[in-house]
Amino acid sequence: QVQLVESGGGLVQAGGSLRLSCAASEGTFGSRTTGWFRQAPGKEREFVAAVIWSGQTTYYADSVKGRFTISRDNAKNTVYLQMNSLKPEDTAVYYCAVKYNSGSIYSPEPYRYWGQGTQVTVSS
Repeated sequence: QVQLVESGGGLVQAGGSLRLSCAASEGTFGSRTTGWFRQAPGKEREFVAAVIWSGQTTYYADSVKGRFTISRDNAKNTVYLQMNSLKPEDTAVYYCAVKYNSGSIYSPEPYRYWGQGTQVTVSS
């Protein structure tokens, strides 16, 4: 069982930045792809970004490409999401998750372990 704890959310004005962190409870986290998803009220959970175990390959949703950067520090069992140029439409609860099953990296289905989420609110 991997426990994930997100932090770094908050309230920010449009154009501002936030850095989310996702700390894992165990080392096997370092051998797995980890992703960030978000869910706004009344909407389905959507893919934001993912990074493979080595950190050398990353994936982004079109809506955040060029503004968000995902990275990881396996020595600290932590994955980060740097969010710049934030927009009101980025407002959501952000979740990190670890992928253990086969399937699309862009779908929440193959991700077995999830954090509790951290709220990000961007005001206009």
